[in-house]
Amino acid sequence: MDKHKNKKPIKPLATGDKTIPPEGAKMIPIYIMGREYMIPETLTIMKATEYAGYQYMRGCGCRGGICGACGTFYRFLGDYKLRTGLACQTVAQPNMVIVQLPFFPSNRPNYNLGKLENSPHEELRRLYPEVFKCVGCGTCTRTCPMDIDVMDYIALMKRGDLKGASIKSFDCVMCGLCAARCPAQISQFTAAMFVRRLYGKYVLPTAEHLKKRVEAVKAGKYLKMLDELTKKSADELKKLYTEREREPDMTEPGKWMPKETKYL
Repeated sequence: MDKHKNKKPIKPLATGDKTIPPEGAKMIPIYIMGREYMIPETLTIMKATEYAGYQYMRGCGCRGGICGACGTFYRFLGDYKLRTGLACQTVAQPNMVIVQLPFFPSNRPNYNLGKLENSPHEELRRLYPEVFKCVGCGTCTRTCPMDIDVMDYIALMKRGDLKGASIKSFDCVMCGLCAARCPAQISQFTAAMFVRRLYGKYVLPTAEHLKKRVEAVKAGKYLKMLDELTKKSADELKKLYTEREREPDMTEPGKWMPKETKYL
């Protein structure tokens, strides 16, 4: 017997992002903060939460799976397994029990990349000693909503392959779900950010075009253009934006140049 059959239906709320369910949409039960709500199927957890009447004050940013601000834990009624995902990507399913984790208290030491006390690898060991306590359980990899092999880049860190760890962790969105599940209490995502910064400063060759652009900015090349923009009205800025010359999609890197080059 359907356990919801004899329950008094909960009136759906149309607040938040004002989601309008399609005609004939099936309503499904989910649990937010321990309370049951009926929401239309096909909504993401984020939109379902807003549909239920909650207003996001934090824990949402890009709404496209990039910023990592909406890390979510959930279970299904009657299932022991704890699952994870991003609320902006994960579609709500019947009998989900949901709680979001917009922030996780991770190890965030202070450091100055320009004044390291030791070699880069030793600095990693000093600032993130927990990295070297990894037991290789793979929980971090199974938790990652971006399908990154987190355990592998931690292993690369331990071996001193900072370049490999930087490349392997590049798609990290800093949601912190890996650290929330780690039995060794490793702050994988902040350690990975530190390693990528080390790689960018001490290993990766300096991009000459970027160096020239920085020099041009410091020399004041764009101050006049900036002053002109700040004097324009909002409507004029919108017109400039909508009529801007856009780089075609799928353009091969370095092959496209705008017709108007005075802003380069």
